[in-house]
Amino acid sequence: MMRRLLPALLLTTATALAGCGGSASADDRLSVVTAFYPLQFVSERIGGDAVSVSTLTKPGAEPHDVELTASQVGEVADAGVIVYLGGFQPAVDDAVKQNGGDRAFDASSAVKLIEAGAADPHAEEHAEEEKGEHAGEEGGEHATDPHVWLDPERLATIGDKLAERLGKADPDHAADYTARAAALRTELTALDGEFKTGLGSCTRRELVTSHTAFGYLADRYELTQIGITGIDPETEPSPQRLAAVAAEAKEHGTTTIFFETLVSPKVAETIAREIGAQTAVLDPIEGLTDGSADYFSVMRANLAALKLGLECK
Repeated sequence: MMRRLLPALLLTTATALAGCGGSASADDRLSVVTAFYPLQFVSERIGGDAVSVSTLTKPGAEPHDVELTASQVGEVADAGVIVYLGGFQPAVDDAVKQNGGDRAFDASSAVKLIEAGAADPHAEEHAEEEKGEHAGEEGGEHATDPHVWLDPERLATIGDKLAERLGKADPDHAADYTARAAALRTELTALDGEFKTGLGSCTRRELVTSHTAFGYLADRYELTQIGITGIDPETEPSPQRLAAVAAEAKEHGTTTIFFETLVSPKVAETIAREIGAQTAVLDPIEGLTDGSADYFSVMRANLAALKLGLECK
């Protein structure tokens, strides 16, 4: 998965086509290019009507393996601010490195990231499987978990830092960016409180998922994440892994195996059949498939699924 997706020729050509670049959209708003949905969401909420926000990952697409067209690399070169998460999307990292200059904001620099597989007792085994599957590919292993937006408080901190960055690019609206970031923090803090209350008393605290995308959520709300596969959703679990997770799920009396919106449910269904459990969706919010949804509505849907699957009072 984590492989070099953009040859240098594509990047060079796109830079040439982009010309000198620019910071404003066609209607003079600050042009903000984001890497994928959660960063798009935060940018839109904080930027308001002072910015024009686009994203490099199409709705419903799996962001881990995104490939950029020459036109998209040109968008990066022309943007006033580029909002991305370093180490998550190699193609975006390449485009930012060659075309971003001092206009890039790396969300991973705003908060402390946790180790890949945090709160997952099988983390070392997942790392070995992913290492083997991506042998010879640069960037084939995750040292840290990129899914930081699943912790509302960390996302609020990213929002605060993004407001500062937008204010530097557009001083005339700096106070507005700061105010909107504060309003977003208030909403995210309230959401955090809903999760703490909702998951405060559960029959089980073991979260069995199709891949370990929920480390921040598990860390924040004192759950134990048991991933069938590691950070990379495309890694195929070995028969030994399937047997080990099935045995552990059975030991804990697990009644729900969670799978994700952008990943095949087959592996989760296999474990569920093995132990007589059901399956349910837990969305990592990497990309939306429902145009009427947003970060808050999906997070609350996740909370409802967790309360039901973990039998929370």
